[in-house]
Amino acid sequence: MTVLIIGASGFLGAELVRQANAAGRATAATFNSRPGDAASATWHPLDLRDALRLNAVLDAVAPSTVINASSGDADWAVTADGPLRLAVAAASRGIRLVHVSSDAIFSGTDVHYDETALPDPVTPYGAAKAVGETAVRLLHPTAVIARTSLIIGDGGSTHERLVHELAAGTRQGALFTDDVRCPVHVTDLAGALWELAVSDAAGVYHRAGSDPVSRYALGALVARRDGLDPALLPAGRRADSRLLGALDVRLDSRATSGVAPAARRPARTRPGHKRKTAEEHSPVSPVGQTGDTTEY
Repeated sequence: MTVLIIGASGFLGAELVRQANAAGRATAATFNSRPGDAASATWHPLDLRDALRLNAVLDAVAPSTVINASSGDADWAVTADGPLRLAVAAASRGIRLVHVSSDAIFSGTDVHYDETALPDPVTPYGAAKAVGETAVRLLHPTAVIARTSLIIGDGGSTHERLVHELAAGTRQGALFTDDVRCPVHVTDLAGALWELAVSDAAGVYHRAGSDPVSRYALGALVARRDGLDPALLPAGRRADSRLLGALDVRLDSRATSGVAPAARRPARTRPGHKRKTAEEHSPVSPVGQTGDTTEY
């Protein structure tokens, strides 16, 4: 079984490669700007906007499975059109596909979203992700779409670094107290994706953390974990800002929890632990920028 990980130089992709190496899986990996550090994978440059290059990589690697962990932000050509190209190319070659999507496809109007919920995005990024996963579902019926939430780690994620910058005063902004998500540790998410990749599963699966927490509360948890004073973190309300974005989005995974049931550690702190996993103290992610001030 040879697996191709698209976006392998990113935060999630690097963890997928690490777990593949630990399991002895033959792995190929793609990068856009620079290859990752893992020598265990064969690295291939790839821009998902380039259909010819995508086909060339698939033919060279001849994978049995592709995991798309790429992130093109709100770039429509990458985030929306890229999965479409990938779905067509993978389906025509009989390649299994696991596509990572996001809770950004939801508006937050319903708060709780299970796997049957239809996308109703309110941001350009959410719209692009919604189109990308819809294309995969239509063009590759046996593919897996794995929706997730804020991805954090043991100090290496963008979210955690931003909490440190805000506490240090090197970044202006505020952590939203009314913006709730279900953060997931990158190790847990990668493990769940591998379980889905080697299973016969198809369709939509939610793979987020089990504990809904506000972005401000997550920042405070990270700060305490890392020996910072949570009082240094500025608080705000998304509802009072001009930034687009959902307020409260909670991915309900009960319907598919029996398939590839990877561990989902809660975000809340457990007393008595000096240094916990990052998902137990997960931080927040950037959601927009106004002038020189970024709010979270």
